[in-house]
Formats: sequence, structure tokens, C-alpha cells
Amino acid sequence: MNIVGITTSTADRKRRAGQRLIIGLAGPSLTEEERSLIREVRPGGFILFARNVEDPAQVRELNRELLSLLPADLPPIRCVDQEGGRVQRVKAPATVWPPMRWVGNVGDLVYTEAVGRALGTEVRALGFDLDFAPDADVDSNPKNPIIGDRAFSADPRRAAEHSAAFVRGMQAVGCIACAKHFPGHGDTATDSHLELPTVEKDPPDIEQIELPPFVSTIAAGVATIMTAHVVYPGYDAEYPATMSSRILDGLLRKKLGFNGVVISDDLEMKAVRGRWPLHEQLTRASSATVDVFLACKEIGLQIEAFESLVRLQEEDKRQEDLAIDAVKRWHGLRLRYLAGADTMPSLSVLGAPAHELLARRARAEGRG
Repeated sequence: MNIVGITTSTADRKRRAGQRLIIGLAGPSLTEEERSLIREVRPGGFILFARNVEDPAQVRELNRELLSLLPADLPPIRCVDQEGGRVQRVKAPATVWPPMRWVGNVGDLVYTEAVGRALGTEVRALGFDLDFAPDADVDSNPKNPIIGDRAFSADPRRAAEHSAAFVRGMQAVGCIACAKHFPGHGDTATDSHLELPTVEKDPPDIEQIELPPFVSTIAAGVATIMTAHVVYPGYDAEYPATMSSRILDGLLRKKLGFNGVVISDDLEMKAVRGRWPLHEQLTRASSATVDVFLACKEIGLQIEAFESLVRLQEEDKRQEDLAIDAVKRWHGLRLRYLAGADTMPSLSVLGAPAHELLARRARAEGRG
């Protein structure tokens, strides 16, 4: 994939394709294969997992290196899943946060906002720009194997209020928040990492139970929303939300009025991986107004996704227009949130006494 000597039009398509990918890495340091891929693809962002973490200083340095590998006018948005509870990639000496269910159980929105501020501050100190939090699902199915206490509540109103408060706190300190998993993963009985779940509810029920936290986080100004690899036959019996224009363009964009960045859940998850050709997944998801795609580990999939996103623009003018819109939204997020190194909090904020007090309160008042 040598871009030397190609036309400006093709170069632009490749630039846009790269900007629409958030890619993951294999370990705590970059391999030469990964460096080569980064130089070629110029991804719009990176995501780190526990496999990439040794200690806070190493994480911060890896994030600095990732920033250095890309052009200054297209800095990557560096991402992490740092929710608290079961989903926390960087642990001690960072504050070890309890599940957000416990935070919601405290029943104090000022407190929840403070948790969002503290968690966002630590995420920024580690060199990240975007945290895939909060989980804005409603834990409406006790048999759900993947959401549970990641959600603020089983009550839609409480989940909505606390999700919005958390978003306000996190984004107030310059950390991009992401409400997930639209339009709701809380009523599934299966895990989309392993299979394709279905939520057998009519739209009025979904709108009363699953949607309130997304409505509230949109009102709070949430910058990004992640899609669910879940089928909702009441809206679309054939495709999961990630690939559904009825759900994303029709419901999220038009009905709920969200004009921020829509990010897919991981393309490697078994809910979608291999069920449809990747090119079809990307075509349908792009048509549904997904802006950016997560490809969290496999280099082969990352390359295939990049090449497919280039080809989409070559095959269809509408797809090229959609890609232009997607990259504009992503770049707008970059302009709004990415701060210089001089504004990055010090690593000394990790596990700060005030943050530990916040975590302790949830353990004392919200457990159970």
C-alpha cells in the first residue's frame, strides 16, 4: 500500500479511511509491524487495554509515543475503557473505582459528577483523551452477563440522571466521554463479545426503558456515543444497531438529535465478526452514520478495514460524502478537546486523597 505518486484524490480517501479507525496494540510497547501500520494508515485514534499496561509512567510514555508518530495537524485521539468496577484497565496506583452501580446507589448527583471529574482527571494524566464511559445502559435484565453493575441503575430515571452527571463531570476536565451501548445493552441475556444478542421489545418499551440515559447524556453534551452489536427487531429485524440506518440515522441522529461522533463497538466481537463480510459491515454502518470504527487487536482486520474504507469511497460518491462528514465530526472533536502537553495533569493526581475519599464513599454508602 505505497502511497507515493498517487493522485491527490486517492491520498485524500486514504487519509479519511485512516481517520475513521481506532486501533489497538498487542502489548506494552510498539512492534515494528505496528509502527509500519501506523505510518501507512495514520489512524484517527488508539485504544489501550490491560495487555498494554505495566505502570502509569509506561502508559503515559506509550501515549506520548503514539502522539509523536502522527502529523501534528492530525493528532490521534487516545482512548481507554476506564469505567470503574470490572472495567478498569489501569489500576493502582490509580484510584481503584467501585462499580458505577454503587456510585448511583449513593443517590447524590453532585457526588456522581465529582466522580466523573476525578476519574476524567486521572485518565487525562495517563495521556488519554477519551474514556469509553459511562455505561449508559439500564440494567433491566438480571440475567445479563455483561452489563450488571456497570450500569448506574436498573431504574431508567436514575440511570439517566447519573449518566448525565458523570458526563458533565468528565467533560468539564477535558476528558471526552462516551455513552454506550446505544440503544441499550441492558436487557440482553447474552454477551455480544461472544454471540449476537437480540432485545425482543417494542419501540415504546425501548423508548421508556433503554433510551432515557442516552437522551439525558445528549442533553448534557456527551461528545461521543458507542453503538451496540445487538439486534432490536422492533426497529430492524435484520441488522444490529451498529449496521442499522433505522436505529442510528433514524432514531439517534434524527429523532434524538445527536450530532456528535458515533463510534462502533469492536469489529472483532463475535456478534458481528464473520457474520457478514467486513466490507458489508462497513458499508451498512457508514450508511447508518457510524463515524469511527474500533479494531482493537488484529492487524489483519485493521488493514482490511482500512482498505475497505478506501474502496467504499471509490465505489460510491455517497459513501465518500459520508466519510467526509465523519472525518469533519472527528476533527471537530479533536479541535474541541485535545490539549497540549502543558495542560496534562501530573501523574501525582493518580490515587489522590480526594479521589480515594470519593471511591470510599461509594463503597460505604452504595454497596449492595
